[in-house]
Amino acid sequence: MICPPAQFVARKNAAQYLEAKYGFPCAPSWLAKLACVGGGPAYRKFGAKPLYEIVALDEWALARMSPPVHSTAEFGRAA
Repeated sequence: MICPPAQFVARKNAAQYLEAKYGFPCAPSWLAKLACVGGGPAYRKFGAKPLYEIVALDEWALARMSPPVHSTAEFGRAA
């Protein structure tokens, strides 16, 4: 039987996924802090364990990035 890829991942795996896919450093402890203060990716709880949906991780990471630019001057322009 072939298992489909995991739809939900634990915090440690979520941090590894974000770092591997998007290239910015991400520690499980940082995701835990964001879960307390806000501003992090959406997650669910399974008992006491936080689980992150891959789609939510992708949406959160892309929302933190700027649109593609060709020059640093483009950051000063109104969108």
